[in-house]
Amino acid sequence: MSDSRVIIVTGMSGAGRSQAAKVLEDVGYFVVDNLPTALIGEVVDRAGTPEGKRAKLAVVVDTRGRVTYDDLDLALRGLLGRGVRTTVLFLDADDSTLIQRFEETRRTHPVAPGSLSDKIAYEREAFRDIRGMADIIVDTTNLSVHELRRQLEAAFAGGLPERKMRIDITSFGFKRGVPRVVDLLFDVRFLPNPHWVPELRPLTGLEGPVRAYVLDSDDARAFVQKTMDLLRFLVPRYEAEGKAYLTIGVGCTGGRHRSVAVAEEIGRLLGDQGVEVSVQHRDRNIGTTG
Repeated sequence: MSDSRVIIVTGMSGAGRSQAAKVLEDVGYFVVDNLPTALIGEVVDRAGTPEGKRAKLAVVVDTRGRVTYDDLDLALRGLLGRGVRTTVLFLDADDSTLIQRFEETRRTHPVAPGSLSDKIAYEREAFRDIRGMADIIVDTTNLSVHELRRQLEAAFAGGLPERKMRIDITSFGFKRGVPRVVDLLFDVRFLPNPHWVPELRPLTGLEGPVRAYVLDSDDARAFVQKTMDLLRFLVPRYEAEGKAYLTIGVGCTGGRHRSVAVAEEIGRLLGDQGVEVSVQHRDRNIGTTG
């Protein structure tokens, strides 16, 4: 089954696993829901036989099937040893969003007993190590159903990601918290702050005067160069391990000036090197603190 493509879908209850399964089915994957982890290998073998309908398979493993890190790790090692291309997709959302979704739909949480908040806390701790093994983590806290669909279609409509690693860069303000999903985190609060320059304060890091003020210093140039050196070292090694996505957070105080300018510059340089990269600015339009 050398042409097998397998996506393991898991994550927090209420974070969008069912919707993810529907999207994968729509883009050509044969989806098996609530599969016991021990049966993954058997189902993969079946999908690759002449009787099997598809070589593109997505399996949903979660709390209902009592998935554990050790069981999933064993299954993944077995697939890797047979040359099966596998991606682990983890769906997540913050606790308040999960509570709201369960209350709105009046669904029963699969963890029992306890209050809803206790069940979510228990499941989050149980999934802590599994989340750490994920290749792609999608935080659905602020995503609509349509936005989630677009993200998953972009990742999987062409099959299991086999292209070069995609890098997502997010600028943010530390005063509003660190992004929930981030692989590498950089703090640029040591750079000169345009907030203290009256004519620059109302602008953002997307505008020329602010970019020049932030980036035209020895410290900024050295930081960008060293960051690019680090990424040139890391990216091929992550790719060799099968990691399809890398998420980078760049933070300053308010997420409006310095982090925006630096994130844009790193994104530009990566793009010039042929890396598939996207840059977004979480807090750019909030407040006027650099």
